[in-house]
This record gives sequence, structure tokens and C-alpha cells, in this order.
Amino acid sequence: MRKFSFAIFLILFITATPALAARCGGDFNAFVQGMAAEAQAAGVSQAVISQAFAGITQDPAVLAFDRRQRGTFRKTFEQYVATRVGPGRINMGRQMLKRHGSLLSRIEQKFGVPAEIIVAIWGLESDFGKGDVGKMPVVRTLMTLAHDCRRTELFQGELLAALKIVQRGDLPLSDLVGAFAGEIGQTQFLPSSYIKYGVDFDGNGHVDLRHSVPDVLASTANLLHVAGFKMGAPYEEGTPNFEAMREWNRATVYRKTIGYFADQLR
Repeated sequence: MRKFSFAIFLILFITATPALAARCGGDFNAFVQGMAAEAQAAGVSQAVISQAFAGITQDPAVLAFDRRQRGTFRKTFEQYVATRVGPGRINMGRQMLKRHGSLLSRIEQKFGVPAEIIVAIWGLESDFGKGDVGKMPVVRTLMTLAHDCRRTELFQGELLAALKIVQRGDLPLSDLVGAFAGEIGQTQFLPSSYIKYGVDFDGNGHVDLRHSVPDVLASTANLLHVAGFKMGAPYEEGTPNFEAMREWNRATVYRKTIGYFADQLR
């Protein structure tokens, strides 16, 4: 007797099971089945679900990293900035401002976010696209974190958003790779932010935050613009612009580092 493929099993399960919130913890395969039903209810096609979830397993390295990385932002500003903003990165940032001057000018005009802020974030997140943007399968990472009960609702939502990125054709599943919390691309967007703030600034019909510099920089500016960032206003701690950057990163030390880096790029 032939065994059913995982893809056929998922399709049968989805069509026979009502959309109920997947329960964290317990049997991992049962959780995957629950997320399959959630995805279908959210409008993701059976083809995308079957392809994305086929053979999926937990990633212990993701859970280990999640448990140890919480002290990253406990450093003082002086300790943190010394490891992130050195002369080499400042010089490269100034080169990026010149190289992409025309693009950044158009982004400034449309979204009202200074080029120095955008380039500072780009440098901190991926060394201007030249650094490590992550090689981990985003769907597996997010399924692992969603199954872990500490922040299951957050990561269930991010998992569904990741599937929607594939569904709408922005990235193929094979290209949906990222960091240890499922962040994607040159400025490390979580999938929900990718969907909410992503901008097709190169006009090719897709939002590509891994390969398209115009899309990356415009989407970064759009996030800050929607969060209330105002052009020409100060952005140091205690200002409305500093609060707007909270949508990017809640850590005060990180936002202070963005501002410091931007000042060095002027």
C-alpha cells in the first residue's frame, strides 16, 4: 500500500479541519497541522502551505539562540556603540550616501526620513547589504518559535506573514531565508513588517528586501514615516522622532546608536 505524501496529508487535513488557533507545545507535527489550517483560513493557497511545511522539523539552535540573546541590549550605550560604529563603518556609510545619493534624495522627498538615518540602519543591520543577512529557512525558524509557548501568538502571526510573502510572489520559498528570529533582508524586517511597510521602489512589481537596494531603503524609510518620523526635527532621546524609531527597535541603546551613527555620516 502506498503511503500518502506529506503534501497530500496536509491538503486532506486542511479541507477537513476548521480553522482553530494552533496550540503551542506538545506534539510538533500536530502543531504544524494546526498552523496549516490557520494559514488556509488566512488565504494562503494549499500549494504554498504544502511546499512550505513539507518535512518541516524543529530547529534546536533557534531556541538556544533565543534564550541566550536577551542580554544584547543590557550594555551601556558606550559599550554598545563601540562595537557597532567604528571608523571603517562610518567611512563605508559615507560612501553609500554618495553612491546612492540620487535614490536617497527621492526617498527623502517621498517619505520625509533623512538619508543618514536610513543608511545608519542599513549599516547596523547588514553592513550595507554586504554582511550576514542570515541563511536560516524562515518558515522553519518561525514554526520553531511559534511552537515554543513563550511568544506563540507573535510568531504564529509572523509565520503566516512569511507565507504571504511567498504567496504574493515577492520571494520564492527557496529565497525565504533569514536570521534567528525570522528577520529577512538587508535591514532585517520581520515578515509582518515586510507585508505592512514593504515598498516596491524599483517598480518591478515585487517587494524584494533581500536583493533590491531601492526596495530595502524605501521600505526602511516607509516604516519610520508611518511611525511618525518627521523630517528636519531632532531625533535624540526624548524627542518624538526618537519615539518613532521605537517601531524599528524598542531598545533605547539601539535607537541612540542609530542617531549617533547618523550624526557621524553628516
